[in-house]
Amino acid sequence: MRVKFVAGNWKMNGTLAANQDLLRKLMPELARIAGVKCAVCVPFPYLAQVQQLLSGSGIAWGAQDISQFDAGAYTGEVSGAMLVDFGCRYTIVGHSERRTLFGETNDIVAQKYAAALKAGVTPILCVGETLQERESGAAESVIAAQLDAVMSRAGVQSLAHAVIAYEPVWAIGTGKTASPDQAQAVHGYIRARIGREDSAIAERLQVLYGGSVKAANAAQLFAMEDIDGGLIGGASLDASDFVAICQAARPGT
Repeated sequence: MRVKFVAGNWKMNGTLAANQDLLRKLMPELARIAGVKCAVCVPFPYLAQVQQLLSGSGIAWGAQDISQFDAGAYTGEVSGAMLVDFGCRYTIVGHSERRTLFGETNDIVAQKYAAALKAGVTPILCVGETLQERESGAAESVIAAQLDAVMSRAGVQSLAHAVIAYEPVWAIGTGKTASPDQAQAVHGYIRARIGREDSAIAERLQVLYGGSVKAANAAQLFAMEDIDGGLIGGASLDASDFVAICQAARPGT
């Protein structure tokens, strides 16, 4: 049975004071939630602070991006080895905001995914379609291309050391959410697509849903057969909301 996993994506938000307040509220509350893995993915400048505050807490932490390069003359980039220095267990790879705002192609995302694995950091690979792609009937082909780029570069076996997050672009930060049935349909497709290459890997793979997940809709989403938790954006910045979402992921909820 796959363990539910809830990861917060703070995006470009936070201050030293706000982060400390948020994490100190989260730690005792999340410690009481059994059977759910929790993590926060924070901006690079706050990794040291988060490492210090969360060490030994049971809450994992990670980054929101990673360079495809190991080291060298790549001004502004952050390597996998640097993330490891700060105790990162995870890094988000291929978030739609990176793809659309910063021009990351499927190939670049695949390179970053491989770089994370090489460094020993678990990639949270984001896939998803735009509203136009969904309405034109291209959602599955778009997601297939995103998955195939990664499997072509790193192999299907690499997914034993990764997490996938399905984030419909039209539901990120818009207040719109895929219905539980809509989300389940895509999650089922993702698992089936990977299952064509390796059924055992597909069965064990955690596939998260992201896209305006809130305390009010989390339980319905997480009850779906192939939804193994969530990648949470705005709600991860509010302690009570994030705790409620993690509670909704508890076994038997």
